[in-house]
Amino acid sequence: MSGFPRILVIAISVILAAAIAGCGSSGMGGNSQPPGLTGNTVVSLLLSSSSNNHLSQFRINFSSISLTSKSGKTVTLLAAPQNPEFIHLNGNTEPLVTATIPQDVYVSATANIQGSSAVCIDLNSTGGLQTNSGGSGPLSANSVTINLPSTITISGSHMGLSLNLQITPSISFPSCDTLVQGPTTVTPTFTLTPLTFAAQPANSGNGLENDLEGVVGTINATARGFQVIAADGLSWMLNTSGATVFQGVSDFSGLASGLPVSLDATIQFDGSLLATRVAVQDTNAANLTTVSGPLLQIASNQPTFAAFGTLQQGVLLFSGSSYYSFGSATFAISGRLTNLQTLPFAATFTGVNIVPGQNILLSTHATSLSGGPTYIPAATVTLLPQTLDGTVTAVSNDGSFATYTITLAPYQLFTDLAVQAGQTSLLQNPNTVVVYVDSSVQMLNLTPLAVGNTLRFYGLVFNDNGTLKMDCAQIADGVTQ
Repeated sequence: MSGFPRILVIAISVILAAAIAGCGSSGMGGNSQPPGLTGNTVVSLLLSSSSNNHLSQFRINFSSISLTSKSGKTVTLLAAPQNPEFIHLNGNTEPLVTATIPQDVYVSATANIQGSSAVCIDLNSTGGLQTNSGGSGPLSANSVTINLPSTITISGSHMGLSLNLQITPSISFPSCDTLVQGPTTVTPTFTLTPLTFAAQPANSGNGLENDLEGVVGTINATARGFQVIAADGLSWMLNTSGATVFQGVSDFSGLASGLPVSLDATIQFDGSLLATRVAVQDTNAANLTTVSGPLLQIASNQPTFAAFGTLQQGVLLFSGSSYYSFGSATFAISGRLTNLQTLPFAATFTGVNIVPGQNILLSTHATSLSGGPTYIPAATVTLLPQTLDGTVTAVSNDGSFATYTITLAPYQLFTDLAVQAGQTSLLQNPNTVVVYVDSSVQMLNLTPLAVGNTLRFYGLVFNDNGTLKMDCAQIADGVTQ
């Protein structure tokens, strides 16, 4: 090599040494993680769904969920069986599990699913209310799809993953009747994406969990923490602070095991949950049953209604819809939105103006239906936020609010159940909702808020003298019919 300049000889030697070192590391099975990804990360796995579909309930029975890295290593996110419900998560999120996994670049995900169940509600050929159910048994691996739009780098001390169930490609049935009789095809299809949590989360996309529902489990009075057990079997431990807002009880001391709660929480940087709002709907835990889901029918001649429990727990558990008397019930509105007094219409929810399609949480203390009343006596009835998928048909203003008139799909419950035998028709245009939007609304949509576009709106829906109006909290991209 005497003919080579000395600098060139040194450069070639360095390049060869680096190449040999790299080949030697790979060939001897050294650390295959990308540079800088050498530790573990706490990962919060959140559930969500995207739906514009006829279903009122869709449960998926997971046995496990795993990730696979670029090097082929597999890690487990969920090891214990869980059976979450997804329709109530349309446009919202809910924590499933927190796991500690190796930092790496992950390229695929798999889920083992032991079965599913679904419920569809509509009117039969004679105009009567019907509730149909169906689903599947254990599903093969090629029946379950988890799409990663891009590779996911797990790094840092804590991050989130969103597992979003795409309802339309996940279940196919020609009509509500065929959900029972067939053909019904279940092919669960998810999208898995990373989430970055904000220091002060403001929406479901950056760490704010809205309207988690369940009953209080164990209480740690010393640490001011408590457990919430959800109706679909999920369980969360929550902390409180001096800033936590309590509704229905004066403060933390008012919480007791067995009380029904609806709450908001933020995901902290260690993966824990901090409750920002805790609402107690019923302060009597004795013989408690709670039912959360849509109103289905309002009797015209007596104070009774039918409701379906998308989520239900307690002493009495019902299959399908049930009928309730509300003459002695206390009516309330969720404290999730705090701008009701600024709306340019009277935002009320009473036994006089309730309509089928509204999302409610009711409680009852009935212990048995055997030999008891024809209708189950409701103790409390609370209006809850819900997600509506609709196409914008008009844009305007009303006071300090922008308004968006949206048209619903014909199978959505407001439209489908507006006129029934034995029910007074209370809505002028049940397929139309006027959405009220102020500066506090969280805009998660990429689709412009313009006439002709379809979006999903999350908020409280009121019957204002025959017109459906929503006080909106969050907007996301829509799902086609």
